[in-house]
Amino acid sequence: MVPPADGYDPAVAQPAAPSVQIFGLVDDQPTRAAMRFFKERRFAIHFVDLRRKPIAAGELHRFADRLGVRALLDSDGRTARELGLGYLRLTDAEILERLLADQRLLVLPLVRYANQVGAGRDEGAWKAWLAVPGNG
Repeated sequence: MVPPADGYDPAVAQPAAPSVQIFGLVDDQPTRAAMRFFKERRFAIHFVDLRRKPIAAGELHRFADRLGVRALLDSDGRTARELGLGYLRLTDAEILERLLADQRLLVLPLVRYANQVGAGRDEGAWKAWLAVPGNG
């Protein structure tokens, strides 16, 4: 078979676009910002809308193990204020249990790229991930 004149040969494997997994809500501004950040850098985005599919316990544990449970709790959010969490002294296990029961308490978005995880809008950290050789 003769290759096309423009030099493009679809039989040659193209490198796969790096991918990122984003957990969040479609109408959440920080989640949209994360999606835009990675889309502009031509990443394949695997988006999980937490209204349609809650985060699995194992997945939440992965974020908690790396970042700490308290980094995942949106203690300044409306839901936390309504539940009075600012006045309670909770252990990490109790916080994790509440996060699994009511995912409105999560800091969004939760982002996973290669071996890196992050919570909340943090473009500085995302850029640092991309600067590390061997990531993606």
